[in-house]
Amino acid sequence: MTDADYDARTDAVLASIEKQIDAWLDEDVIDVDQHRTGGLLELEFPDRSKIVVNTQPPLHELWLASRRGGYHFKFSQGRWVDTKDGKEFFARLSEEVSHHGAKALVISEG
Repeated sequence: MTDADYDARTDAVLASIEKQIDAWLDEDVIDVDQHRTGGLLELEFPDRSKIVVNTQPPLHELWLASRRGGYHFKFSQGRWVDTKDGKEFFARLSEEVSHHGAKALVISEG
């Protein structure tokens, strides 16, 4: 993957997350504050807990950190997969936002 491909793919991931958070706010599903600075997106939940999604350009990875742990993802066969257990990024992110939000929440690509 070229650096330009990596940048485009990670920007699309962050934009998908932001779009879903905006939809939740519009539909009054959950109040999640989001703040993006370049390749770092921070989500803050009503209980003040946070999830951070961060790009790692030198490694061509995408990182996710929450109170339950930190996860590293590499792009493989058309999707971002955990470097340890192979779990897909949006599946892991959905688990984490559901945990932090204390309700079933789903974030998907697109």
